[in-house]
Amino acid sequence: MAGENSVTLVGNLVEDPELRFTPNGHAMAKVRLAVNRRWFDKSSNEWQEEASFFSGTCWAEMAENVAESLEKGMRVVISGTLQQRNWENEQGERRSMIEVRIEEIAPSLKWATAQVTRTFRRDAGEYRSDRSDRSDRSDRSDRSDGNRQPASVGSGRGGNYRRDDDAF
Repeated sequence: MAGENSVTLVGNLVEDPELRFTPNGHAMAKVRLAVNRRWFDKSSNEWQEEASFFSGTCWAEMAENVAESLEKGMRVVISGTLQQRNWENEQGERRSMIEVRIEEIAPSLKWATAQVTRTFRRDAGEYRSDRSDRSDRSDRSDRSDGNRQPASVGSGRGGNYRRDDDAF
């Protein structure tokens, strides 16, 4: 379509994803990514390196999954669209920033492995992961244990959950 843009970035997270919630309770995660470029400079006969830094945001269940699954240093693949934000600072100066509205994000499997755990969707369209207690979102200790089990269908806090078989 005319006027649409898309971008795919592959790089390393420069910090842990920052999970926030809007006053209405909607989850939003901010990620910062370093994309390195390396090339051989024939004039100096040396390898050169340059890093570009990008910020992106994702929303809803994806934001919660990102905050729970990814951490600083991980190599990720991000797909999304570019959007420009404009604001005025305290001195009245106009500022703008281009960031990625993340549509998909995943760990890169070029030099690593990952274990995927499905999430389950409530009938009302809300999502829930296999963790029954998500109150302490800063606890990342359960990430690497590899023993996480999916929640039972129809169990858990807050109502009945069903498996979203159309997701895969």
